[in-house]
Amino acid sequence: MSLTMLPPSPAGVPAGPAGRDGFVDVLRVFGMVLVVVQHWTMPVLVYGDGRLSTGNALAGAPLVTWISQVMPLVFFAGGAANAISWRSADRRGQTPGLWVARRLRRLAWPVLPLAFVWLPLPYVLAALGVPTQPVEVAARTVGQLLWFLVVYLLAVVATPYLSRMGSGRLLPVLAAGAVLVDVVRFSWLEGAGYLNVLFVWLAVHQVGFLYAEGRLEWLTGRRALALSIAGFGMVAGLVAAGPYPASMIGMPGAVSNMAPPSACMLALFAGQLGLSMLLRPALDRLCRRPSVDFLLTALAPRMMTLYLWHMTALVTVAGVALLGFGADTPEVGSFSWWARMPLLLAALTVVLLALVGLFGRMEEPPGTASARMVTTGTLMIGAALTALMLTGFTTGVLPPLATCVLIMGLLVLSRTARPVARG
Repeated sequence: MSLTMLPPSPAGVPAGPAGRDGFVDVLRVFGMVLVVVQHWTMPVLVYGDGRLSTGNALAGAPLVTWISQVMPLVFFAGGAANAISWRSADRRGQTPGLWVARRLRRLAWPVLPLAFVWLPLPYVLAALGVPTQPVEVAARTVGQLLWFLVVYLLAVVATPYLSRMGSGRLLPVLAAGAVLVDVVRFSWLEGAGYLNVLFVWLAVHQVGFLYAEGRLEWLTGRRALALSIAGFGMVAGLVAAGPYPASMIGMPGAVSNMAPPSACMLALFAGQLGLSMLLRPALDRLCRRPSVDFLLTALAPRMMTLYLWHMTALVTVAGVALLGFGADTPEVGSFSWWARMPLLLAALTVVLLALVGLFGRMEEPPGTASARMVTTGTLMIGAALTALMLTGFTTGVLPPLATCVLIMGLLVLSRTARPVARG
């Protein structure tokens, strides 16, 4: 059964979950944790003569990325969470502008401590005698992570308006748009592929709306298994036919399914969604355990901090290992590589938890949101995040300028305190 031709929800009324949803929480937390672990295990680093060369450990195991590339599930869970939140706000009479302002403040505010640390860091490291090239690689890599916030910002802004258009009608249009863009991209205009940043991720986000509306309740048991098999089978067919590569993450010098996203990511999402819905009853039971519920409650509000700082943890540990001890990455798959991996992950986890403990409180912006100039604030935040994504936190004028614009955008979306009248 196609996701774009859905059966009605029971009694013709949306039966989506109200309030917090354990399944969505699991997907958000599990998805983000898996993104972090994938980023930690991918790099192959060799340092010598002041220069850092990088490789990808998953280059020889592309099929692993069919499971480890879970950004589609992250956007799906984000779509469900946004739809649930917006429906609740709409019932309380909250305007779309105020809801967007609140969501964007929470999305962008945690970037500020990252910028405050990384803007001066290249200068400090240069003063300490650290070679320029590896510092620049690290500063650019940390900034590149902001692509997720840029795209998610678009999804958040669109949520109140797309929710009124009907996901069942909009989803086929987005999916068809993704396929058409790929035809143009691979035929004659490669740059057109970046249009799929909108078509692919908004399509996945819209499926999250369907879940929130209770319109995926039919996707259980054999139907979920069939969707999973069909989705992964379609990925295999697209890879075999080309021009889609087997890896679902970008590889240097090769066509990428991720940057920009290709329509192949929609097939991958179908496979992952079917597998997730097949496991949903077991995951729901797992969420009811007090220990698991406690873990989800603790981690879910800190996912943005976890995401933003996990590459800083990698830079810290790798920097000490490479520059301090000359410990390059062993040959991928060798005994030494496998033996070091648990120690590496343990060290990275300790550093990341320390960073989350230090900066996690920044998930909650101070003050209250204001919708008075929501369009202006949104454009400023979007432009600032895009600039930082492109430049990273390298030396130069643009990163601090973009950070200033980000701060001003957040101020625009914040309610200023009224002066107390003196009588």
